[in-house]
Amino acid sequence: MTEGVHRRGLRFLRDRWRVVLRLGGWSVLETGQTFLTGFALARGLDAGFLAGRIGTGLAWLGVAGLAVLVAAYGTVRVYDAVAALAEPLRDRLVTRVVSRGVREGDAGSLSGLTQQVEIARDTFAGLVMVSRSFVFTAVGAVVGLASLHPLLLLVVGPPLAAGLGLFTVTLRPLARRQEAFLAADEALADRLGAVCPGLRDITAAGAEERVAAGTRTCVDAEQRAADALARWGVLRVVSLALGGRLPIVLLLACAPWLLDHGVTAGALVGALAYVTQSLLPALHNLVHGLGTSGSRLVVVLQRLMREATCGAEAETVARTEAEAETGAGGWAGAKPQREAGAEGRAEDEREPSNPPALSLTSVTFAYGPCATPVIDDLDLTLPPGAHLAVVGPSGIGKSTLAALVAGMVEPRSGTVRLRGHPVPGPEAAALRVLIPQEAYVFTGTLAENLGLLRQTPVPEAELLGAAEAVGLLPLLEALGGPTATIDPAALSAGERQLIALTRAYLSRAPLALLDEATCHLDARAEQRAERAFADRPGGTLVVVAHRIGSARRADRVLVMDGPHTAYGTHDELLRRSPTYRDLVGGWTPAPSQPALALRDPDRVDAVAGTGLAGDGGHVVAHGPVGQVQAPRDLRHRGSLGGEG
Repeated sequence: MTEGVHRRGLRFLRDRWRVVLRLGGWSVLETGQTFLTGFALARGLDAGFLAGRIGTGLAWLGVAGLAVLVAAYGTVRVYDAVAALAEPLRDRLVTRVVSRGVREGDAGSLSGLTQQVEIARDTFAGLVMVSRSFVFTAVGAVVGLASLHPLLLLVVGPPLAAGLGLFTVTLRPLARRQEAFLAADEALADRLGAVCPGLRDITAAGAEERVAAGTRTCVDAEQRAADALARWGVLRVVSLALGGRLPIVLLLACAPWLLDHGVTAGALVGALAYVTQSLLPALHNLVHGLGTSGSRLVVVLQRLMREATCGAEAETVARTEAEAETGAGGWAGAKPQREAGAEGRAEDEREPSNPPALSLTSVTFAYGPCATPVIDDLDLTLPPGAHLAVVGPSGIGKSTLAALVAGMVEPRSGTVRLRGHPVPGPEAAALRVLIPQEAYVFTGTLAENLGLLRQTPVPEAELLGAAEAVGLLPLLEALGGPTATIDPAALSAGERQLIALTRAYLSRAPLALLDEATCHLDARAEQRAERAFADRPGGTLVVVAHRIGSARRADRVLVMDGPHTAYGTHDELLRRSPTYRDLVGGWTPAPSQPALALRDPDRVDAVAGTGLAGDGGHVVAHGPVGQVQAPRDLRHRGSLGGEG
């Protein structure tokens, strides 16, 4: 992974070669300043002050001062070039983090966006400045030493090269130890975050020793990682002493020998200036910059640029053994019904001319590669004409199952087929119709709305027959017939659902998916609509149920409850599935005891109108209080769904 980061970094710089050249051009001014730091001092001493020419000495010092001013201007321009490198890197990382967060549902994206990206941007800019400064400073100092006397370069060069070599060797091990330390630190933080809020429970359960042992393991792991990082950090100090401080000692120790071999006093002072004022600070910044910040940058980039490879691991960890019961009939089921599912597939193989209306094979779906699967290894087989109700707690994945069958989302693994055609696919799309909870109705005639899924206009007789079957006919007549223009805003949610249901009924798609598509209808209207779809010749119906009546009417019921998926008839599930019994108990209408009677002595409802969703004329809230919408919006224009 580190090599991948390095390759991408080189490609990033290569793509911005003009900025790199501009950065190098302005940095040349720093090379000139470094060169004059020692050379001007040496000439000022040898040709000026030591020779009795004070003016000449001052002139050389003035040249050195002017070089500092010029280099300062170059440094300002360097910051502009560094920004031209760092900001595109930040933009690219932000784009990657946001894309991954949206695509994978990554909960850590916000942290990556607000912290890790900024760390990467700032660290990258600092490393560019430090590395550039060392390179051009070293070039200026080496050229200056060679200009003063080659023997000076012979004394300073070997220890400097040795220090750089040792530091280079430690870079990769340091990065690995830095990453291990950060991982251990995060593991300890996660452990403490889980333990601290539950201290009372831990004490009450007598689990202090076990929890302490687990926490101690995390502490020990972090300590070992810190010790390893510190040991390699010692080599960083050694490399700095070898490359930056040893040349000073050698220059002082070899001063008599250097002076005897033609090195002037000014040249020796200039060499000391090169080492103490240029090479040592630049090397110090390089060692501490690359050694600490560089390792941190590599770690952060690895995390920000990692590919989504944890999906399979998350799936393995999240998967548990299913505990569903096998239903009678053997034509549908979840993963535990392996024998029934295999039987159905064997029949399909023997009779390929009559494929099942719907088949799901080992289907797993999760919102993100690292997320816990919403649907885990599900097998389901429905023959043509089947009527299935899907029930389960809120948020368990019922609508996700409908979306998978409709081809709106794709499974992580497994296959979905409609009449043998893979989903998603154009052939499968023509075989199903999905009616969601929020019905779509547009401004136009009622006939145009009802015939939206047909390529040619629907004959009026067929349209009226469908309206009669689904229960739309009273509304159709109240609106003025098929040619009447309708305003979606003037319709209630229940009226829009009836229009959408009739439109789906006319679509001729053999598989109808009702995803709580009747939640704004009363129980009687819902029953009529579902019966219409179930009675279509060759039609298959899958209902995401929100009332007990939908489950009672279905041939089979699929109970979704994470790993405890169950399948069977209504009566079978009442005996076998605790989850289903709880759901049915929640659906069973309890005697209402309002503070005030809903009916006055004259038997007139205080709040209700005809066709409202609910039982006994009571209003049933399908959403938060204040967002209850009756199917007819309390406007009496006749009965809805056949009720008077």
